Amino acid sequence: MNIIIIGSGLGGLAAGIRLQALGHQVTIVEKRDKPGGRAYCYQQDGFTFDGGPTIITAPGLIEDLFTLADRSMSDYVQLVKLDPFYRVRFPDGSVFNYNDNYEQLIEQIREFNPGDVQGYQRFCRAADLVFSKGLPLMTKPFHKFRDMLKVAPAMIQLQSYKSVAGFVNQYIQDERLRQVFSFHPLLIGGNPFNSTSIYAMIHKLEQVFGIWFAMGGTGALVAALVRLFEEIGGVLCVNAEVEEIVIDEATRKAKGVILKSQEMWEAEAVVSNGDVAFTYLNLISPKFRRKYSDRQIKSLRHSISLFVVYFGTNRRYNNMAHHEIIMGPNYRELMDDLFRRKHLSSDFALYLHRPTATDPSLAPSGCDCWYVLSPVPNLAGDTDWKIMAKPYRDRLIQFLENQYMPNLSQHIVTENYIDPLHFQNTLNSYLGSAFSLEPTLMQSAWFRPHNVSEDIPNLYFVGAGTHPGAGIPGVISSAKIVSDLVGKA
Repeated sequence: MNIIIIGSGLGGLAAGIRLQALGHQVTIVEKRDKPGGRAYCYQQDGFTFDGGPTIITAPGLIEDLFTLADRSMSDYVQLVKLDPFYRVRFPDGSVFNYNDNYEQLIEQIREFNPGDVQGYQRFCRAADLVFSKGLPLMTKPFHKFRDMLKVAPAMIQLQSYKSVAGFVNQYIQDERLRQVFSFHPLLIGGNPFNSTSIYAMIHKLEQVFGIWFAMGGTGALVAALVRLFEEIGGVLCVNAEVEEIVIDEATRKAKGVILKSQEMWEAEAVVSNGDVAFTYLNLISPKFRRKYSDRQIKSLRHSISLFVVYFGTNRRYNNMAHHEIIMGPNYRELMDDLFRRKHLSSDFALYLHRPTATDPSLAPSGCDCWYVLSPVPNLAGDTDWKIMAKPYRDRLIQFLENQYMPNLSQHIVTENYIDPLHFQNTLNSYLGSAFSLEPTLMQSAWFRPHNVSEDIPNLYFVGAGTHPGAGIPGVISSAKIVSDLVGKA
C-alpha cells in the first residue's frame, strides 16, 4: 500500500518505520526544512538546542522500532540513564532528588515529612495497580465504544475519576511532596488537578524503566530514526507543506494530498502526525466532517502552550542537574491561571534543561547549553506575545540569576526563544497549544480523537492529539496502534 504521512515528529517517524517494515511504501512529507516536529533541533553559535521533548521514558518502545527492521538501536543512537531523573526545587530552598532508588527516595521523604513514609509506600502500591492495568491500554485502540465499556470496571477500580493530584493527596500530606509525585501531567500538557489519575502510572513507569537521554540530544534520536526509515526504503521529503487532504466524493476516502506547491501526491492511506485540530480545521473540507465539524473541534479543551528560552553560557553551572523542576510559591493558583483563567501569571513553574551536564559536546568547551521552559496559557487567553515575549524572557532569566545561576545575564553568549505564536504559526497547532488536547478523563481513550478518523476510513492519526496522548511513550505507542489498524484494514 502507498501511504503518505504528514509530519516527521517522533510519532510520524515511528509510524513510518512500522508501516515500511510491514511492506508498505511510505512517504513522509514535512513542512519544515528538517525533520523532528516538536523535536526539531537548532544549531546556533556552536551550541545545539533540542527544540522540545527531552525526557525519554520506556526506551524499549524506541528499541522495538529497530528490532522490527532487524537492526540494533546501539548502532544508531546511544541512550544513557540519568541520576537524578529530576531535581525538584522549592521556594523555601528545599530540594528533592527524584530517581528510582527506593531507599534514597524513602530517606528524602523522611527528611521532608516522616509521616509521609508510610503514605508513599501505600501510594506506590496503588500506582503499581494503575501501571499494571493502565500500561496495556497505551497500545490498544479505542475507536469503538465497546472498547471503552470493556475497561470501564478497571477504570473505576483505579479511581480514574479522580485527578492525579487528588489521587496522590490521599496518601501524601506534605505539600512539597504532593507536588513531587503529581507534577508529571504538566510534562504532557495536563493540569495535575484535572488530569485523570491514570497518569499516576507515570511514576511507576519511571521507576521501572528510568529516565534516559540520547547522547547528542533528542535531535540525535530523530536522526537515528530518519536513517533507519530511509535504510528500509522510506522516503522523507522536507519543505513539503500539505495544503489539503484530498477526499474522494464517491467513497469519502482519502486519496492523497495537495502540497502548497499545488502538487498532487496520491496515496491509498494518509496518516497525520500533525495537530489533530489543525488537520481537521484546515486540511479537510467541512463537507467530509460529520463528527469533527469546526464547532466540535473548537469546543474541545486544548492544552496549554509554552514559552521556551534557549540559551548558551560561556561558563558551566555545575550546581544544576540535567533536568531541574523549579516550583513556584502559588502552585494551585498558577494552575488555575494556566488552565482555567488563561491568564499569564506573575508566578511560574519552570523546567530547566541542561543537556551539557551529560553531554558536553553540545556546547563549546567550558560552556553550557540550556533551555528554560515555562508553561503559559494558549492563545485563547488575552496575552499579546508580540508585546510580552521580551519582558517575559527577562523575568525568567532574572529569576534564574537571582535564585540559582549567579551573573547569568553576563554569561549568556547566544539565545533564542519560542512562544505560543511559534506553536500556532510554525508548528500548525490550533490556539498555539503545545500538546494538542488537554489530557482530561473526558478527553482520554474513546473520548479522544481516534487513531482512525470517524469520518474518513483511511485517514489515521498519530501523535499527541490522539490516543494515548502526548509524551514520547504516548506518541510512539500511537504509531503501533496505527500500524496494527492499517494491517487489519
